[in-house]
Amino acid sequence: MTTQPYRIGEAFNPDPALKKYYYLMYVISLILLGGFCISILAVTPDITGLIITIPIVAVLLFILYWLGLYYRSIIYELTPTEISWRRGVWFRQNAIVPYSRITNVDIHQGPVMRFFGISSLHLQTAGYSAQQMAELCLNGITGAEELRELIMGYVRSGPAIATESGGETVVPRSKDPVIDELRRIRSVLEEIEKKS
Repeated sequence: MTTQPYRIGEAFNPDPALKKYYYLMYVISLILLGGFCISILAVTPDITGLIITIPIVAVLLFILYWLGLYYRSIIYELTPTEISWRRGVWFRQNAIVPYSRITNVDIHQGPVMRFFGISSLHLQTAGYSAQQMAELCLNGITGAEELRELIMGYVRSGPAIATESGGETVVPRSKDPVIDELRRIRSVLEEIEKKS
């Protein structure tokens, strides 16, 4: 499977394998709910079974139609300073995460995703690091290692945000983490000195 080239300033969609993944999950759900509907029809009178089963079938058909629309609505974009994503058919969501806030990028890939050759990138930020959920999740990614390295390259080269003083002081980063820490300490001390 070829990986998608990720370029700064160009929007991209998840790999088409994500759509196949969604449809496979749909089929698995359909099999489980189909067995449930068949058992309802077997044990209930005709009209009652139909009253219960028809709405379930209608919802399943609606979800089948909606999956394609939802997949097409997902758009990711990397810029020199941030990552943004948009998604949603009826209820649209937009999010922007600056590289300076990213603390961790994890790659998640279950067995079904591995079969399709896709992964999910979960981005943790300074404000969300104590929570279980990632602030931003990029689904349907091929070449997840390359994308993670691209993102982390911008995270490492950009300014860090020192929040120890309660404010947000921008501290330039270097290649040496010890120098970065010393700069953050100096920045915090300067903030304390200004307040006194």
